[in-house]
Formats: sequence, C-alpha cells, structure tokens
Amino acid sequence: MKIGFVSLGCPKNQLDTEVMLHHLLEAGYEITPDETEADIIVINTCAFIEAAKKEAIDNILDIAWFKENKSLKGIIVTGCMTERYREAVLEEFPEVDAVLGVGSIHKIVEAVKYVEEKGRGYSSFLDKDEVELGGDRVLTTPAHWTYLKIAEGCDNRCTYCAIPDIRGKFRSRPMEDIVKEAVGLEELGAKEIIVIAQDTTRYGLDLYGEYSLSKLLGELLKATKSVRYRLLYCYPDKITDELCDVIAQNDRIIKYIDIPIQHVVGKILKRMNRHGGEDAVRSAVKKLRERIPGITLRSTVIVGFPGETEEDFEALCEFIKEAEFDRLGAFPYSPEEGTPAATFEDQIDEQVKIDRADIIMQTQYSIMEKKNEAMIDKTVRVLVEDFDPVSEMHFGRGDADAPEIDGKVYFSARRRIAPGSIVSVKIEDVLDYDLCGKALLFPEA
Repeated sequence: MKIGFVSLGCPKNQLDTEVMLHHLLEAGYEITPDETEADIIVINTCAFIEAAKKEAIDNILDIAWFKENKSLKGIIVTGCMTERYREAVLEEFPEVDAVLGVGSIHKIVEAVKYVEEKGRGYSSFLDKDEVELGGDRVLTTPAHWTYLKIAEGCDNRCTYCAIPDIRGKFRSRPMEDIVKEAVGLEELGAKEIIVIAQDTTRYGLDLYGEYSLSKLLGELLKATKSVRYRLLYCYPDKITDELCDVIAQNDRIIKYIDIPIQHVVGKILKRMNRHGGEDAVRSAVKKLRERIPGITLRSTVIVGFPGETEEDFEALCEFIKEAEFDRLGAFPYSPEEGTPAATFEDQIDEQVKIDRADIIMQTQYSIMEKKNEAMIDKTVRVLVEDFDPVSEMHFGRGDADAPEIDGKVYFSARRRIAPGSIVSVKIEDVLDYDLCGKALLFPEA
C-alpha cells in the first residue's frame, strides 16, 4: 500500500502530518509524493477561517478525481476541519472514507487499515486535551531548518477565533522533552529551528506556574551546539523583560520575533478579547525595539472587525506608519460560526473589509520599500535554500526572513552552493519584497 499526503494550514498542522507519516512508515507503509500512485491519500485540513475551509473542501474534491480515474482506493480526512465538523464530513462527502480529529492523529494506522480492509466508515475523535504531545516525526521541511512545537491548544478565547474549540486547552510540553527533540533535530542537520505554538509566549504557565519561554530558550542553547532559534506567535501582553534579555544576549537566538497584534484601538481589542489592550501592543513594540537593537518585528492585523469605524481604521493605519513593522500581514475579518464575534450585530461590509486590508498592505509596502532600500550596500548572513535555474541565482533567507511567510535573498556566486550552507551576501538591489546581491565569502559547512 502506498500512502499520499496533502497537508494544509499552519506549521502546527504540518507537524501533526509529520507525526502521522512516522506512524505509517513504522507500520510498513510506503509514502509516495505522487498522487497518481497512491492507494490511500490523507488530507490534513485547516479550518481557521472560511478560506481555509474552502481550500480543504476543494482538495477533497480534487483528490476524489483520482478515485474515479486512477488507482486511489480511499481518502482519509484529518485535522481541524474534521475536529470542527466531525462525522458531518463523512455525511456530506461520500468521497471521504475515514475521518480523524486532532486528538486521534496517533490512530492513523488504524484508519488506513480499516479503509484498506473494510472500506468506508471509520471515524475517531479522541479527547484533544489528552493527545500525546510531541513524538517522533518525519521531517517535511528541508534538512537545514524545521519547526519545533512547544505547546498545543489555546486559552486566550479571542472572540473571532475557533482554535480553542478545535485544538483544546493550552498544554505545554515538558521542557526536557522539547530539549531532547531539539538535540535530535540538530543531529539531523538543522541549522535553524523555528519555535512555535498557538501562543508561544504562554509556554510553561500551566506546568511551571510562570511564563517560561526564556528559561526554555536557555536550556535549548545549553543542550545544542550551533543551531539557531527563531520565535513565532508571541503575544504582545506576554513579552517579558527576561525574554527580551535572552534574545538580546544570545547570538544563536535570531533577532526576529512575530507578535500578532491584530489591532491597536482599545475598544476593538476589548471586543476581540485581546489581553492587555492598546497599552500591551504599544509597550511590546517599544520594549522590543529598545532592548533588542536591530530586531525584526513581524505582525498581523485584522481589519473590518465588527464595529470598526473609519476613525478606528485610520488610527490603525497611523499606528502601522508609526511602528514601521519590518514584516506585516493584514487580513479581512472572517466571521466564524460558533465564535462570539460572528453574532455581533455591527458586521462590516465585505468589500469594505477587503479595501481596508488593501490599504494596510499598500502602506506596509511603502514601509518595506524604504527598509529594503536601506539594506543596499550592507552585508547579510544568508541560509541558502536552493538555486534558481531560470534566473541563474541562488536564493536563501536572512535573519529578517522566516520561511514561507517572508521574502528571500537572491544572490550570485562564483560556484554552485549547496542548500543549508551559510554565506555572506552584499545587497545590491531590491525586487519588491526580496533583496538581491552577491556572495562575498565561501559558505560555512
């Protein structure tokens, strides 16, 4: 039996896919990247916003074509959409043969065997708050960088978000388990480990009674030799002085942090149930910039949230100009069923939401253009990703760029350089959100 995989959504979901891949390989199944060869295809879905649900449904229907026209015998759907809608996925999609909730990823072998032997009808929705955290996995990222999930679930209960209902309560992984995994990832060749959770800065509160991300980073640095760490999904109300000090004082923690602010106007943040309000947002930006010189700040905002007036939106725009985030994403508010905000009466017109997101991104583009132009003639450290035969240039990421969400650095070199190498690149030009230059030094091993 050959098993194919489609993994949708965020890096947290991707790690669940990697755990399921490990289980299947251990059970003797062959994994194939070619959907035309697969006997069973597993679709690991997202359901965070309406667009993610549509993507999941489109993938189910696309994969169903292989059942009718190729050798595909079964489709198994897992992840957030199945957790949210449960057996309804089986009922609504006759193309689907089995469903697993997020608490049942370790049942993937059982699901495959059922479909293989009995056909349609398997479902499992174990308690998501009791699912084993961590575990062996098959890396789907390049060997030189990967993700490290330090917690699961969320307790923040933002009024627009269904994640607590889908993923369960916030649960930190024991520090020793995380450290052990990081050591193993370094031994496999990782040069950059990206630390993630639904709320990374909340790490440890449930296990140790205090925010413990700074302590965890200290233990990771002691246990590993040269791998560097990048932080995503850090909430502004939990940016402690200790965390700032650890980032500032250690070269192996990349001077980059992702803090999703979502808005800056107090009344909107209150309706969103964002903890700390406007003061937390402004304080976090100020603290990070002051205590960690040269740090790259990434953030996201939601526009068109119910009740957002023109004045509220203009205040957000002014803050974006003032804060000058190095990286920023803007998203139109999406009313999600089962969330409090979806029931608010003062919903915003869809086109208004789209227009506001466009304005924010146009504003951010101007900020990025200025920041990128300031990089010309400077030298940056680049982790090489690959070689582009069309442009005949290598490309990689500098410290200011996280994989899959930020830009790249394109550069010429006197010879081909292997992915995972580290080079110094002198920046000579700007191409939209990307930088271009030439390698100055031979790559490090």
